[in-house]
Amino acid sequence: MKKYLLFTACLLVMSVYVNAQRYAIIDSKYILEKLPEYKESQGKLDQYSAQWQQEIEMKQTALDKMYKDFDAEQVMLSDELKKKREDELYNKEKELRDLQKKRFGFEGDLFKKRQELIKPIQDKVYTAIQKLAVEKQYDFILDKSEGITVIFADPKLDRSDDILKNLGVK
Repeated sequence: MKKYLLFTACLLVMSVYVNAQRYAIIDSKYILEKLPEYKESQGKLDQYSAQWQQEIEMKQTALDKMYKDFDAEQVMLSDELKKKREDELYNKEKELRDLQKKRFGFEGDLFKKRQELIKPIQDKVYTAIQKLAVEKQYDFILDKSEGITVIFADPKLDRSDDILKNLGVK
């Protein structure tokens, strides 16, 4: 009898503790896509990316032409000229790889532009999420958009629209 009473008391205490945790689920991707400034910044970022990609493709086309010309002429070239042309091709290829790295590599131009254009908007959303968490006294908030896998989320727990409301987006 004592064991049963002790077990019931423990179960009651645990259920109170579990119910005391407050949580919410948001979808940051959904929130960002609803923000006009995010769409504008993403459009600018896409333009930069397309422009840089076009620049790289032009250099790649020129390099391919140089290789094709070299293949056609190498039979007629002296060893000295052949070596000189091979060095030119190597340098152009290295230049192209360096440009790709500069534009799209880790901490390249695309990364810097993303930091410049998108990060302030993400920080604004994060601040709104923190504000909601403090106001509604949530213990934790899960983001179901990327990274964390949520197998099931009750739609009534999704507070993405509350974040948009705090950001002034309808």
